[in-house]
Amino acid sequence: MKRITETARNPFPNSDTNKRYYTYDYYLRKTYGGKCAKVTLDAGFTCPNIDGTRGLGGCIYCSSRGSGDFAPEAALSLREQYEIQTERINQKWDTPRFIPYLQAHTNTYGELSRLRAVYREVLMLPGAVAFHIATRADCLGDDVLSLLAETSEVLPLTVELGLQTVSDEVSARIGRGHSYDEFLDGYFRLRARVPLARVAVHIINGLPTETREDMLRTASTVASLSPHEVKIHLLHVLRGTVLASLYERGEYTPMRREDYVDTVVEQLRLLPPDTVIGRLTGDGKAEDLLAPLWSLKKLTVINEIDKKMALHDFVQGDLCNFNKNII
Repeated sequence: MKRITETARNPFPNSDTNKRYYTYDYYLRKTYGGKCAKVTLDAGFTCPNIDGTRGLGGCIYCSSRGSGDFAPEAALSLREQYEIQTERINQKWDTPRFIPYLQAHTNTYGELSRLRAVYREVLMLPGAVAFHIATRADCLGDDVLSLLAETSEVLPLTVELGLQTVSDEVSARIGRGHSYDEFLDGYFRLRARVPLARVAVHIINGLPTETREDMLRTASTVASLSPHEVKIHLLHVLRGTVLASLYERGEYTPMRREDYVDTVVEQLRLLPPDTVIGRLTGDGKAEDLLAPLWSLKKLTVINEIDKKMALHDFVQGDLCNFNKNII
């Protein structure tokens, strides 16, 4: 008798594999007709949480590269960085479709003329089918929103907003530099002023003092905002950060793998079924990672999430109480 595969028995509509959630890979293949590769770039911007406008030194978990650890050095031109990255990618995948991603620091924070020049350079990169910009919701002034609207008319645009948590108390503890109300203000102005853009919201599991219930509350609250995409990260302890000092003094305990898996599964069940899941865990450079070391086995973590969802017949959104109404 022919064995029924997990893919064949998967009831989740936004999937053509065993994944019971709306993967970014599936979204890209469905949208662009084939494999796409994201190309991380560093335009050399800073952050209001670094330069003293909102804070100094950045969030307690941030490396000196501001999440751009896997991008080439900002001293190289964007075109040079892009060529280096696409050459590496083509050694692994044969694809003509690339998505340049301004990932390091806050990429809507700077002089408007410089932002315009950087965006224009990215829009001209060969093979680019879309454009992602990582930023903060408190760095979306009216002039920046107008520029983003112009940009979205040239290439499909995704603006990625770091939220991390809906708790103002925890946000202050990690040195985030803005409140949840400020996030909401920027989020809704972005949705209204740049209607062609997709909006991705980042959240982090394992922040200091947060409980599982706190993390689920963040996911549930984000679900009510109906973002196009959500990225779920694990908090990494990286050398040279304030968080590393807390960890080394025994003042921070990272999540255990089984707790992380259980939490992510419940978060997926809370998120709307047509919200794209950009990632299920983050990446920390192996040479800089202090903890949790289990996060280096990324595929193992993802496989455990997949197995638990299949075992219990869970799918993304089966606990979601919100209708997805795009603004």
